[in-house]
Amino acid sequence: MDNLENSKKFPIIDKEGNKLHFCKIFNFDEMIEDYLIELEIRNYSQNTIKTYSSILTIFIEYLEKQEDIYDEKHFQRSFRRYIQFLKRDKEVSQNYIYLVTIVIKKFFEFNDLNLLENIGTPKRTKSLPKSLNEKEVENLINAVSWRETDHPKHIETKMRDKLILTLLYSSGLRVSELINLTIRNIDFDERTMRIRGKGDKDRIVLFDTEAKKLILKYLDTRTKDSDYLIISQRGKPLSSRYIQQMIKKYGDKAGIEKKVTPHVLRHSFATHLLKNGVDIRVIQQLLGHSSLATTQIYTSVDMETIKSLYDKAKK
Repeated sequence: MDNLENSKKFPIIDKEGNKLHFCKIFNFDEMIEDYLIELEIRNYSQNTIKTYSSILTIFIEYLEKQEDIYDEKHFQRSFRRYIQFLKRDKEVSQNYIYLVTIVIKKFFEFNDLNLLENIGTPKRTKSLPKSLNEKEVENLINAVSWRETDHPKHIETKMRDKLILTLLYSSGLRVSELINLTIRNIDFDERTMRIRGKGDKDRIVLFDTEAKKLILKYLDTRTKDSDYLIISQRGKPLSSRYIQQMIKKYGDKAGIEKKVTPHVLRHSFATHLLKNGVDIRVIQQLLGHSSLATTQIYTSVDMETIKSLYDKAKK
């Protein structure tokens, strides 16, 4: 691809005097590949990179079908049409519209093309994250069961799945953090784990004695060696997709009508700590939030709980 400076004037005219479509001027496949490599270098999670890749690929496929994209004005019009298409035809959420806008703008900025600098960023909806109550969490984890007479491979898989649910809830981990957790970063004596979170920030999280027993039992049972704690039967790290589907399966088995995801378990962890009187700044540290405002959103609890804590503090 020939690099086109921002000062380059559009439309671009070929030798026959025809206006060139943007998809003929830019090698978008190569540009996307370079951008995704940069995200990986910046230590973005594989899940985030896949999401960005999908958003950009689908957008470029949409552009290729448009006939009148020759200059900035027509490009911006096509982008607005695309957002309109997502809202009207695909009926996606407002938060997804926000994500699409941010991702596409960042992509063009990375390539020194300020084609969307006049496009505003839509607002996100601030819906409170859902959480499970303590009984629902207990039912979810207990939905994973096995018998000692089961096949060893079956026992290993069930034990691993139970450990995933346990750690997501009892330690408040993000699913990407759990996938990348290595055994050497676990201190069994102190019952702590060193976690590499967002922005390459390390933090220390805790796990309880039941989780410790389960970790040690799982490590003693599994048949493949790996530096990673959570692995597949082939000894490879699990995908976030597998974990999401696994949690949904056990949520259905436990009869939980709410949507159950890794994020819901993380939010439940924070909510239950707050409900039991743990200081919000401690919760902030355990979750790895740089802003207390973010933690306050995660730990939104019902008014009865707030009243109870308030009355207790006033006694």
